[in-house]
Amino acid sequence: MKYAISFAAVLAAGMMLAGGAVAQEKQSLAFVVNGASDFWKAAEAGVKKAQAENPDFDMSLKYPEQAAAAVQQRLLDDLVAAGTDAIMVSAIDPGTSTEALNRIGSQIPLFTTDSDAPQSNRVAYIGSSNELAGEQAGEAMVAALPAGGKCMGYVGLLGADNAKERIAGFKKAIEGHNIELVDVRGDDIDFARAKKNVEDTLVGNPEITCMVGFYSYNPPNIYAALKDAGRLGDITVVAFDDDPITIGAVKDGSFAAMVVQQPFEWAYQGMKLMAAYLKGDKSGVPADGLIIVPTKTITAEGVDQYVADLKAMAQ
Repeated sequence: MKYAISFAAVLAAGMMLAGGAVAQEKQSLAFVVNGASDFWKAAEAGVKKAQAENPDFDMSLKYPEQAAAAVQQRLLDDLVAAGTDAIMVSAIDPGTSTEALNRIGSQIPLFTTDSDAPQSNRVAYIGSSNELAGEQAGEAMVAALPAGGKCMGYVGLLGADNAKERIAGFKKAIEGHNIELVDVRGDDIDFARAKKNVEDTLVGNPEITCMVGFYSYNPPNIYAALKDAGRLGDITVVAFDDDPITIGAVKDGSFAAMVVQQPFEWAYQGMKLMAAYLKGDKSGVPADGLIIVPTKTITAEGVDQYVADLKAMAQ
């Protein structure tokens, strides 16, 4: 009986140790976005696909409670404290967050997406070339306005690198084509404010003949404000990203075009990249630390095919 009890105790202890080893082997990866938006639903699907292919990791997408750098930073700190092994983040304000991001990157591998933080110690960036995407938007506006026009831009975070780069690319593309970007108005990812910015433009800037929405939720708010004012079709609009309202507006001709990114691929490829990196395989990190996922310009003729491709990708 004595030996039976001892054997049982040893067996139980061995099972506990084995269980602990398994738990330790399952590392956690987090994809942290810059704010609540339907834009990130595709990224959720990308994380889900990567998780299915890498069951030995725990993968999740995290939303900050508010689209503010300090709030996002607290989330990053909490994730590190909870034992997260690697993070990919769309930095809200990388220009002022370098020190805070470096603190994260000094503890665990840190990657960026959507809005890069090139001055930080991040391992790599995966996402769009925001300047090239801005150029595509500008080229679409030039094609839609051969006689020129005066445009107003709308964006969430004026200080974010992705916003500044898209605006710079847009300005570069319209230069010499009698199109002027009069101003860009920020809203700090406040949807009500985003719509009001458009409404204020319609009242206070009658010279405006074109608009560009630089963040995913800006075009739907442009659409809503124009519809309420009975101005759909009067203002030429070029949109970023593929909100359902934006897709419908491009298809019916209310918008001239949309420049679409691939957040599904950012998340899918990004999670696989971090998993490989933690396993010791760093071959997926290029020398310059930049993994560019191309953007596309979609006009009315290409909407149906684009929607079909989205559905196929989500399966």
